[in-house]
Amino acid sequence: MRAVSITEPGGPEVLKLQEVEAPQPKNSEVVIEVQAAGVNRPDCLQRAGLYPVPPGASPLPGLEVAGRVVAMGPDVSDIAEGDEVMALTHGGGYAEYCAVDAGHCLPKPRNLSWAEAAAIPETLFTVWSNVWMRGAIQPGERLLVHGGSSGIGSIAIQLATALDNPVATTAGSPEKCEFCNALGAELAINYKQIPWREALGDHWADGVDVILDMVGGAYFSDNIASLRRAGRLSIIALIGGPTAAEASLAAILRNHLTVFGTTLRPQTNEQKTTIANALKERVLPLIEAGAIRPRIFQSFDLENAADAHTLMESGAHMGKLVLNVGKAD
Repeated sequence: MRAVSITEPGGPEVLKLQEVEAPQPKNSEVVIEVQAAGVNRPDCLQRAGLYPVPPGASPLPGLEVAGRVVAMGPDVSDIAEGDEVMALTHGGGYAEYCAVDAGHCLPKPRNLSWAEAAAIPETLFTVWSNVWMRGAIQPGERLLVHGGSSGIGSIAIQLATALDNPVATTAGSPEKCEFCNALGAELAINYKQIPWREALGDHWADGVDVILDMVGGAYFSDNIASLRRAGRLSIIALIGGPTAAEASLAAILRNHLTVFGTTLRPQTNEQKTTIANALKERVLPLIEAGAIRPRIFQSFDLENAADAHTLMESGAHMGKLVLNVGKAD
C-alpha cells in the first residue's frame, strides 16, 4: 500500500510517500480502507522526534481516519465488512489501509463527507474525555477554550453550545475570533490585542467553571485565577512551553480547584473504548442532527502531507486539515 513514512526526525520534508506492507488485523482489530485522514499537531511532534511512538503502535503518523472496513479479526462481532466508519487510530492513518481496534470505531454519519468524518475522532475523543468526562461539566456551567480556532477548539465550542454551556475562547486574530463567534462562542478574545484574563473578567467577573488549555506555560497562573469555586483546569498540550508561571497554591486550596492533564494516545484500549461508547450515545446524535460539524480549512493529497504539516505548524489555519487518501469524495 501507499503510506507516508517519517524517514528521520526533522521538518516536514522528512515525510515521504512510500510503498509499505499493508496491515493485517489482530484479534480485536479491523482494517479500514482509508478514504481520508486527519492531520493533528501530535503528528508534527512525532515527525520532529518529540513524541515517542507508544509500544505496539504503528510508526506511521496519523491518529484518525474515515473509510470502509475491509477485514476483521476473529474477536470482532459488532462491525461488518463494508461498514463505513470513522476511527481513532494508534498511529498509521497516513496510509491506504489502517488497522484499528474495533472498539475505537464510530459509525460514519451519513451527513458528513469522508473528509469531515476523518476530522472528527481524535478531536472529539480529546474534547469529550477532558471536558465532559474528567471535567464533569454540567449544563449551564461556563467553559473557556484556549485556541478556539484550532480543530480541537472548533469542536469544543460547537459541542458546548449544543449542550447548553456558555463558551469563551482565545484566538490570535480578528478573523479567528469571528470564526469562533460563528461557531457559537459567546466571547472570543484576541489575546494579541488585549490580556485575555482581563477581557474574560470584564465579561464574567467571577470566572468560568472549566478551562480546556492546550497552551500551558505562562497561562497557568491566569487560568487558576479565572476559575470559579470548584473549577477544573484540563491541560491537554504545551504549545506555550512546559514550564508554568508561578501561581497561588492558596487559590487552589481556597477555591477547591482541580488541575489535571491528559494525553490520548497512551491510554489503554479499554479507556478509549469507554470514550467511544459515550460518544455514540451522547454526541453522534448531535452530529447527525447537524448541531456539530467539523470545519475543514484545507485538504491535501496524501503525497502532499508535508505541505499539510507546514501549514499546521504555521498556525494560519482555522479548523481542521485533512489528507485525501481514497478516490471517493
